[in-house]
Amino acid sequence: MSHEGIRFVSEEEAQRASAEDARLHVDAVTPAKVRVMKSEGTGVEIDWKDGHHSAWTFAWLRNACPCATCHDEREKSGRAPGVAEPKAQTLLVIYEAPPRPVEVTPVGKYALKFKWNDSHESGIYSWEYLRRVCQCAICKTKR
Repeated sequence: MSHEGIRFVSEEEAQRASAEDARLHVDAVTPAKVRVMKSEGTGVEIDWKDGHHSAWTFAWLRNACPCATCHDEREKSGRAPGVAEPKAQTLLVIYEAPPRPVEVTPVGKYALKFKWNDSHESGIYSWEYLRRVCQCAICKTKR
């Protein structure tokens, strides 16, 4: 009998995973108002139906891309969503344009999809994902 692919986790890890899997109340993941400040180049703000307010910069969102490739790369390097990949130290600093969406499109009634200025476009930012990675002081202390 092969045990490939089986991973044993501690009770603490199992409880944490269970808490992450817990569904949020429908009003907590239903936007009342969504503002994508594409022209200003600043970010996204969402007012949720439960009265909560969330805001993210475009740089934070790009570094928190939920696609499988970005997720796996963050997991391997131990980076949290929104944390930029460290740049290699070089003698000459080469300018890199800040992350900005070229296009933003709704995905059904459950998500946003960004096409970034670095041509990356495979991440779908669901309302639930965005609420779980809310950057407000209250949500950050809960995590």
